[in-house]
Amino acid sequence: MHWVAALLACGCVSLAEVSDWPAAQDYVAEKSCSQSADPARCRATRDTWIDTYHKATLGNYQSQHTVAICLSTGCDGAITESRMFGCAWQQTIAGSRHPEYTAADRDEVAKFCGQEWLDNADRQTARDQADVFLTLLGISK
Repeated sequence: MHWVAALLACGCVSLAEVSDWPAAQDYVAEKSCSQSADPARCRATRDTWIDTYHKATLGNYQSQHTVAICLSTGCDGAITESRMFGCAWQQTIAGSRHPEYTAADRDEVAKFCGQEWLDNADRQTARDQADVFLTLLGISK
């Protein structure tokens, strides 16, 4: 633990440079799944969200894909829609260079980070957030 203090003291690392992952629970929608168009699917998403999100933060491709889609669309009301964070996750998937990455993933980046979903400021914020996520995953550009 002393080496962390030494790095901070020398200015080699700044705590402000990289934040922690946002908490998974922060994304769970407050409204009841009974108000969803598909209540069963909403409940199923909520039941697995914490685990899915945790796996995404560890680099699991399928979990990252699920998180990106749910943040972009709300997944039947289970998750609070955040198009900027959804785009950030789409860009994180692209930047992670997963072997599973396909043309369909590229299409999702184009859709969920496109002009119909985000304005220029949110697109830039998403790019910046994706850089933070990639750093947290230990992936350099």
